[in-house]
Amino acid sequence: MSLGVVMLIHTALNRAEQVARHWAAAGCPVVIHADTNVSPKAYNRFVASVKDQPLIQFSKRHRCEWGTWGIVAATISASEQMLREFPDVRHVYLASGSCLPLRPVSELIQYLEDRPTTDFIESATTADVPWTVGGLDAERFTLRFPFAWKRQRRLFDGYVRLQRRLGMKRKMPHGIVPHMGSQWWCLTRKTLKDILESPDRPDYDQFFKRVWIPDESYFQTLSRLYSQDIQSRSLTLSKFDFQGKPHIFYDDHLQLLRRSDCFVARKIWHHADRLYKAFLTDAEHAMKRAEPNPAKIDRIFSRATDRRTRGRPGLYMHSRFPNAKWDNGLTGAPYSVFQGFAELFDDFEPWLHRMTGAKVHGHIYAPDGAVFSGRQKVVNGALPASAAIRDYRPQAFLTNLIWNARGEKQCFQFGPMDVQDITEVLVKDANANISVISGAWAIRLFRTNADFATKRAEAARLQRIESTFIDLLRDPATKARVDIWTMADFVESPVEPLQAIVDGLAASNMRRLSELPRMVDLTGFGEFLQTLKNQGMHPYLMGDFPADPAPQAASRGAKRKPYVVTK
Repeated sequence: MSLGVVMLIHTALNRAEQVARHWAAAGCPVVIHADTNVSPKAYNRFVASVKDQPLIQFSKRHRCEWGTWGIVAATISASEQMLREFPDVRHVYLASGSCLPLRPVSELIQYLEDRPTTDFIESATTADVPWTVGGLDAERFTLRFPFAWKRQRRLFDGYVRLQRRLGMKRKMPHGIVPHMGSQWWCLTRKTLKDILESPDRPDYDQFFKRVWIPDESYFQTLSRLYSQDIQSRSLTLSKFDFQGKPHIFYDDHLQLLRRSDCFVARKIWHHADRLYKAFLTDAEHAMKRAEPNPAKIDRIFSRATDRRTRGRPGLYMHSRFPNAKWDNGLTGAPYSVFQGFAELFDDFEPWLHRMTGAKVHGHIYAPDGAVFSGRQKVVNGALPASAAIRDYRPQAFLTNLIWNARGEKQCFQFGPMDVQDITEVLVKDANANISVISGAWAIRLFRTNADFATKRAEAARLQRIESTFIDLLRDPATKARVDIWTMADFVESPVEPLQAIVDGLAASNMRRLSELPRMVDLTGFGEFLQTLKNQGMHPYLMGDFPADPAPQAASRGAKRKPYVVTK
């Protein structure tokens, strides 16, 4: 019996019995510590159930509250009994009731016999530990923690703040250097005995009783004083998520656990019947010999953590609502936003669809409701055109539109007459391609029959709105791809920007334009702008638009000769 097992249990006693019998059947003595939270009735029934196994014993019981000294006290009591009752044990393996041997115990025994002086315990200084969660690393040793974090949280936090304010710091007993690591270790008899029988142990115990989570530092620190050969790793596969909570293994993790080649894994769900049946078996059906290598499955856990914290770009759901620090993309796919094009060209939407095959919507943020392509009332994902629903969550409306139709290029129109609550989202979205013909909104005013005083007031309002949006687009922090033309410049030479837009949307089938969209009749538009100026409203966003005559060729939709710009 070269290997002994100390087992800490507090729940799922039926599984603990099953695993303890598995260890004992391989010739390993087992000393079990049961938390005092386990009822006397359940504890006595458990003790009676294993009376037929002389290799299974029970140690003095302690209250084991997370983060407190009780877990270390339980480990010490069980370890002392192991060394006292089983003098032939050369290695002591610390396990929990939710630990499950993955390989034949005989292989673990042989592995340890080949390394008779090696201690397997994760042990690193606080400066080298990247996994501490909760803001306390070195402070867990320099401050005092008499209160339980889970049960007395307000007292815990308040006392920490008080000690920080007063500058209180504890001295390390006998000049020890604190180390941290996994609670689950395998120590040689000599190292464990030296720790437990050290003449300085009363000082160490007194110090660690006020350390936070001492089970991750007591043996990890003291083993450095007495061990001849430390391998700073645990033989137990134990994974933690980004919040510091342990991953729980279920039945569908069977192949993953086999791939790890580890001797023991925790935490196993106590209802994972398939795992217990697969691993608590004879050597013939167990995993084959291999060096334990949990790194083989680290990539899977890293991907799971990344998916949990960052999610998929543009996907929002109840299990991962948007978090500014975690989110890795506002929307799920690239899309295009056009401002002023539908006003300047009568048939811009159908023309762009013919040229690129993209789904081209109208003004989806129009005050009366979304104008979807084909004037549909409901689109992919049961997204309705309702203005009330859209305006309740303008960003969610956009992200749903893009996510539900991913794989198909989405385009929509936008302008100063639309609901502006989405503008800051658009400029922050790296998936957005925003093309703006500034001042084109004036065409719609020009073509209405309202009195001129009304037009002037509306023009001033719309220009302020568009000016604010353009300022956002030109901000250095903007992530969207932005192209801005004044209306005068665009009307003068529309082919090149239209060609660039088509090439961007139909990159797999690039071709020169064979037709242009039909530009609206701009006869008299220059005079309209001049009249606005005469009335004291300066329409500067249109650029230097000639007052008279309007550009005749463009206004009648005459064909322009396409030209190629070579790079």
